[in-house]
Amino acid sequence: MTDRLTTAIGTISGTSMDGIDIALIETDGRDRVRPGPGRTLPYPPELRAELQALLADPSIAEREPLTALEERVTLAFTDAIARFMADEGIAPASVDLIGLHGQTVFHRPERRFTRQLGRGDIMARQLGIAVVDGFRQADVKSGGHGAPLAPLYHAAMVARLPKPVMVLNWGGVGNVTYVGSDSILAFDTGPASALIDDFMQRHYGRAFDADGAVAAQGTVDSGCLAQLMDHPFFALPPPKSLDRQAFHAHAGLVAGLAPEDAVATLTAFTIAATAAAVKHVPEPPQRWLVGGGGRHNRSLMAGLAAALGVAVDPVEAEGWDGDQIEAQLFGYLAVRSRLGLPLSLPTTTGVPYPMPGGAFWPASLARSLSSFSAMPESPRASACSISQPSRAAACA
Repeated sequence: MTDRLTTAIGTISGTSMDGIDIALIETDGRDRVRPGPGRTLPYPPELRAELQALLADPSIAEREPLTALEERVTLAFTDAIARFMADEGIAPASVDLIGLHGQTVFHRPERRFTRQLGRGDIMARQLGIAVVDGFRQADVKSGGHGAPLAPLYHAAMVARLPKPVMVLNWGGVGNVTYVGSDSILAFDTGPASALIDDFMQRHYGRAFDADGAVAAQGTVDSGCLAQLMDHPFFALPPPKSLDRQAFHAHAGLVAGLAPEDAVATLTAFTIAATAAAVKHVPEPPQRWLVGGGGRHNRSLMAGLAAALGVAVDPVEAEGWDGDQIEAQLFGYLAVRSRLGLPLSLPTTTGVPYPMPGGAFWPASLARSLSSFSAMPESPRASACSISQPSRAAACA
């Protein structure tokens, strides 16, 4: 690769499983980023239901190979990207690289284990475009949390804004990037939309609390909120990260409340957990920029602004596409991976040193592998070792 801008497509489905996010960017993998079009396409309903059932029993995601499910997830992502390119008039030959994050189904960094479903080799073969996947594995296996991975992209996006500034992603789990004049710090804050969404689905048959309307009708139970905030995670220093399901048992504390009061209390919990991030950063941020689905929840946004006493704006205030930042991120990280640049830092994931990562799947290699009648015992490991002999850490 040279200093020219690389055209990349990034794709991910977040822990809320709202859909498959896809975005095109042009970037040098450093501080030059030109976001292009983006879109969110739905999972096939039966596949989303199967993934949600899998999350309800994490032990299956930890133990089972899930080969057939991973192939269906990969094909869902592949079909979504093909549809996106066709609709946007993007010729495959104009795309240099795809960054495939896939779907996280298990994340236990304390066990040095994380799992995302999605196979770059299959996607490269189907689309005829080189793919980078496996973004978190090297970080986690080296003792890092493997999350969040957005900080270096956030830092590039806020490079010209007054500091310090906090970039918040409110997806299923909340995470922040603090960018000071000479520092970057990042960590997960606690629950975001996951607890609210799951409660809404169980009790109202709706995927989320639109505009925070149910929360606005309810009353926060202060005693329950205090118990919710009495969780050891909030006292841990960063870097730190969470699995989507980490607080679900704890959130059972709202079980005895009226449904609207439970939603109001879970919303207040998300606000309090997020605001508590300030005690872990060097200086209080002058401004917060919020991405992820939570920015559409008026109760969350107004509550956070009141708790912090500073400007809390959706990222659209800076002209960003808040629905596609995470997809853009994995296009950006795919380019960094190919350049051998770090994807994470000691101050963002707790990794021992700036850590490269990602496994590379050239379209030509994927096609040639598919032509063999007898595949290697581990085609993913074989392709990784062939395509990146000098980057064993990225293939681990």
